[in-house]
Amino acid sequence: MKKIRNIAIIAHVDHGKTTLVDKLLKDSGTFRENEQVDERAMDSNAIEKERGITILAKTTAINYKDYRINILDTPGHADFGGEVERIMNMVDGVLLLVDAYEGTMPQTRFVLKKALEANIKPIVVINKVDRPFADPARVVDEVLDLFIELGAPDELLEFPVCYVSALKGTSSMSPDLSTQKEGLASLFDMIIENIPGPSVNVDAPLQLQPALLDYNDYVGRIGIGRIKQGKIRVNDMVSCARLDGTIKQFRIQKLLGFLGLKRIEIEEAEAGEIVAIAGLPDLNVGETICNKDNVIPLPVLHIDAPTLQMTFGTNTSPFAGREGKFVTARKIEERLYKELQKDVSLRVERIPNSETWLVSGRGELHLSILIENMRREGYELQVSKPEVILKEIDGVMCEPYESLQIEVPEESLGSVMEALGSRGAELENMTNFENQVRVNYAIPTRGLIGFSTAFMTLTRGYGIINHTFLEYRPSTSSSYGERINGVLVATEKGVATPYALDAVEDRGTMFIEPGTEVYEGMIVGENAYSNDLVVNVVKEKHLTNTRAAGKDHTSVLKRPRLFSLETALDYLNQDELLEVTPTHFRMRKKILDYVERKKTEYKNKQ
Repeated sequence: MKKIRNIAIIAHVDHGKTTLVDKLLKDSGTFRENEQVDERAMDSNAIEKERGITILAKTTAINYKDYRINILDTPGHADFGGEVERIMNMVDGVLLLVDAYEGTMPQTRFVLKKALEANIKPIVVINKVDRPFADPARVVDEVLDLFIELGAPDELLEFPVCYVSALKGTSSMSPDLSTQKEGLASLFDMIIENIPGPSVNVDAPLQLQPALLDYNDYVGRIGIGRIKQGKIRVNDMVSCARLDGTIKQFRIQKLLGFLGLKRIEIEEAEAGEIVAIAGLPDLNVGETICNKDNVIPLPVLHIDAPTLQMTFGTNTSPFAGREGKFVTARKIEERLYKELQKDVSLRVERIPNSETWLVSGRGELHLSILIENMRREGYELQVSKPEVILKEIDGVMCEPYESLQIEVPEESLGSVMEALGSRGAELENMTNFENQVRVNYAIPTRGLIGFSTAFMTLTRGYGIINHTFLEYRPSTSSSYGERINGVLVATEKGVATPYALDAVEDRGTMFIEPGTEVYEGMIVGENAYSNDLVVNVVKEKHLTNTRAAGKDHTSVLKRPRLFSLETALDYLNQDELLEVTPTHFRMRKKILDYVERKKTEYKNKQ
């Protein structure tokens, strides 16, 4: 029997999970001395590297002394919390990582709650102990309070604590900074001593339940999960107990184990090991792989339902097909259904008789990352404003609420609280420390749409905002987070000129600069008032042969407001769309023609 430890690293976003995994891999001698390894090596795709966040859970394994330690690096962001939940099914212990300065945050609470519900033993790692103003002792007290608050059993309250600096690769069992030693041996030893080995029966009938999915063009879906009991070999004929109760037989084409950043083909594996299997093209999370003639299904894994939805459609603007490589409905549909192969929290539904799809996800970030990936791959599409998904519970229409935590400088608190009050937020508690105020709210999810941009403006970039799904509550008829100002809409197709922009600039804030191509119905700026205004931004100055008495003035234009994908989605109203291409984001009205738009508005008012 192999000596195995299966652990997941859980923490709030940006508390250093991926950096710690990096150092664990390097310290264990998993990499050759001359091997080139990137920083945050586990964040393998481009968006993860750019944003510094983990989007997809990843599996790795290291050899330490004579132990094999399987490590699962989990996402810290609330939109990907479903991954954390399923991973609890694969491990025997968790490393709860907490920042020595920030302390426990909303997502710390969320991931710890999931671990305790799954009866998994946590050990606490206090990271960033070398950070200025770090207070490890205070943070350990906060963690203990959190354990008590979440109703942890008494035996878990005596949790072991290791103090590390993942960035520098030092560790110690004492909060005193002077005791920090090079290397993470203290942490390795703590894992081996405190995390139990898998309690398994190798001779029992096979049970393997995929908790994560991956996709490969050559072998199709790859299911990643832990073998609960029994053994599995390549080329074995096995049965899959499907979610709908049916049984499907298939052959194990590939069996993969993990070491470092690589997947290694193996011939067989036994209970307690984490493996990846291929062979069933439509394998789903939560299904059970069993022996061919002895099917014993495991309880189905819970997957959090989506809370936000938006429409994806083919680009219908006058500039359609100019910048994208994939522009047809067939290509967009293929890509959306391909995403479903590995993202189990996503839902895609085609709207009948149209080239649009209703795409539902766990939050704004979840959906915007899908759009960003598609854009980078060369897709061209248009998307609508995100909307919350309402749910009927006991005959009452309910909407999702989030638990919101903000941390702001004292001088910004008043304006932030006012903004949150107008979005339906309910104050729960407030804590002051070192010129900063930490405030907790319960807020409708639709009240949060578009708030992060406003929040950054109100706090001049110094605020920290975090939120996690709380529950469904009865829906109210109030409208939250609606845009106050109207927009400036182009009336003509052409190229924006300095002369025309100079003439309309005093009407509001421009979103474009001279030389930008525009079309009728495209949003080119924000009106200073609440109504929409049509403007001509392509008008040119007519030259005459008559000399004027005064010299022509030079147009000095203000810098336009530029939008990222997230800020543009936040900005949209219900009657607007965002055109997304590999090179541009363009906001536009759903109905481009001004007369048609007015007719529709008039009909809707009646």
